Amino acid sequence: MLYTGLMSHAEATKALSRITPFKPIIKQVGPCTLAQEKREPYEALVRAIAHQQVHGNAARAMINRLLALHEPGGFPPAEFILALPAEALRGCGFSASKQAAIRDIALKTSEGLVPTRRAAARMSDDALIERLVQIRGVGRWTVEMLLMFTLGRMDVLPVDDFGVREGYRLAMGLDAQPKPRELAAIGADWAPHRTVASWYLWRRADMNKAIKNSAG
Repeated sequence: MLYTGLMSHAEATKALSRITPFKPIIKQVGPCTLAQEKREPYEALVRAIAHQQVHGNAARAMINRLLALHEPGGFPPAEFILALPAEALRGCGFSASKQAAIRDIALKTSEGLVPTRRAAARMSDDALIERLVQIRGVGRWTVEMLLMFTLGRMDVLPVDDFGVREGYRLAMGLDAQPKPRELAAIGADWAPHRTVASWYLWRRADMNKAIKNSAG
């Protein structure tokens, strides 16, 4: 079953509050406010590439320059990207690797590999991951973020994510983060609410950052 929908956040939070280590986190953080971005997978992937390994403000600036190139408005379609000269993407601030990845996303979209939002809704998480990691610059983590924040899938646990593993380490008072495979085994008990579980673990890691910043 494709378990989706923002309406299930309260249900997920209630279920997780009975599982270690979420009760104290939920008490401190409150309701889950994870927001879904209603974008096409193609657009979400291009935006994800822009954000890879750069500050958020820099990524937004690159995307805004790309949007400015598309006179009719809206997000530039794949065909528009493929028709752009190389210097146009470079002028937006994209590195050579980002340019190659964005062009490959556009190419794979035009070829039908990247599904529409409607088509993606009928595909399982694993099927989407297997399909989209074929694109240059797109790894499993990137597709997991797409599943969580664009498609609203409710049972995704990105075990390679530093923040998720750090949040679990802090919540459990561990000396070291669990390995991805360990966290996957532990997180099996959090199904079918692993997206919301991940969100609370991110918040736990954020709380620790805030404490460190205030102390500094």
